[in-house]
Amino acid sequence: MAFDPAWPQNGQNIDADRFRGQFAGIIDLIGNGSGVSAAQVDGVNTLPPSTPANASVSLVGTTLHFTFELPQGQEGPMGQQGPPFANAVVDAVNTVNPGDPAAVAVSFDGTNVRFTFDIPRGSDGMNGSNGSDGAQGPPGNDGGQGPAGNDGSPGPQGPPFAQAVVDSVTTLDPGQQATVGVSFDGTNVRFTFGIPRGSDGTNGSDGSQGPPGEISQAQLDNAISGTSANTNSVSTLDTPFADPDMEAIRQKLNEMILNGRR
Repeated sequence: MAFDPAWPQNGQNIDADRFRGQFAGIIDLIGNGSGVSAAQVDGVNTLPPSTPANASVSLVGTTLHFTFELPQGQEGPMGQQGPPFANAVVDAVNTVNPGDPAAVAVSFDGTNVRFTFDIPRGSDGMNGSNGSDGAQGPPGNDGGQGPAGNDGSPGPQGPPFAQAVVDSVTTLDPGQQATVGVSFDGTNVRFTFGIPRGSDGTNGSDGSQGPPGEISQAQLDNAISGTSANTNSVSTLDTPFADPDMEAIRQKLNEMILNGRR
């Protein structure tokens, strides 16, 4: 079959036998000393699925130039649902300065939900003022708590687990690092928090220790025992995730933060 440079036309369906004949004709031209010394593919373009394939060829000098247009394959069926995540992992718990906002970052690596927490330490008590007779200074004033932020609108209920549970909140000595423990029992993500209390006020110039504040440590421990962590300064995650598992975790984490506010 002789080579026909005008076949196929744009948009024309390609017959396999004739297409092979075109290549055989090209080989014949080369073998008969037609002056063709090289062949070059100028382009291969991808067409939408079910679009007819197309090929064009031209002779420029002694070089054959080919351009192919090939349809892409049909999209395959969606794969099966992947397995649920195995664990919730705390990558880091950072102690930040008093007054800095608490923060939490969450990510999903395909198997584990990973958390990073920033928790501010308690503020130091103020120094006692010195009396002219060297008497003990008054108790340090407690730092006031900032106003709570506005609650965000609740998102839709997420499917993977029932709820997040705070198992305990432990008060640590001043200067210790804040801690967060997290585990997953198959239904609930469970948290334990350790938060250091603020340091006592420094001594007056007479060298004597200032008296305790208006609330004793024992009273504070009793008041905190059994309550959730104060999350008033923890910002909610307000940007939805495209991944459904990550979105469900974001909603549950927001629910835990909002339920812990007081």
